[in-house]
Amino acid sequence: MDRTLTQHPQEYLVSVTAGKVNLEGNLVIPNGATGIVLFAHGSGSSRHSPRNRYVAEVLQQAGLATLLIDLLTAEEEEIDLRTRHLRFDIGLLASRLVGATDWLVHNPDTCNLKVGYFGASTGAGAALVAAAERPEAVQAIVSRGGRPDLAGSALPHVKAPTLLIVGGYDQPVIAMNEDALAQLHSVKRLEIIPRATHLFEEPGKLAAVAQLASEWFTHYIR
Repeated sequence: MDRTLTQHPQEYLVSVTAGKVNLEGNLVIPNGATGIVLFAHGSGSSRHSPRNRYVAEVLQQAGLATLLIDLLTAEEEEIDLRTRHLRFDIGLLASRLVGATDWLVHNPDTCNLKVGYFGASTGAGAALVAAAERPEAVQAIVSRGGRPDLAGSALPHVKAPTLLIVGGYDQPVIAMNEDALAQLHSVKRLEIIPRATHLFEEPGKLAAVAQLASEWFTHYIR
């Protein structure tokens, strides 16, 4: 695999083939890892998101590999009338996740790792759709402040154990997650973080999210 070493000694810049496009990603594989978490960020965010990178570091400390990718190319990310709708194209984003999952399954460095998804905002909806399309590969899902309702008719077909995490002050999203939870037939749980808003910016709230995610993934893919 063609990899370029970045600042962190264990982090590599990778080019992930997903259908007809190549997506840039940051890959970390701790020694002894048996599972890898693929991050699906929300609209307006990227693989450089401090929140997702923080969660990724907590997962790495738990012995899990991580892959943070941008689901859109640099050209697609440019906001104008031609491309802004792509950030909310759940079908497109899910197809990119499926492609990235296939890349993990066939890549020599990651083919022996169990796969999990960490989705935020719209990325959670895309993660659930992709998981329904790759039930043999995806073995755990965590959603942070996600929109699982955007997965629509795919929800009953998700087989992976799914943890939905929502802030206690994020009332509209709580309702959306409750509706989605009712449609999931897999192992599932809704965790509401008290006194947290949508982005979990309050002191200690993102740490609580990371800890819950770490426990979920450690149980199902570690």
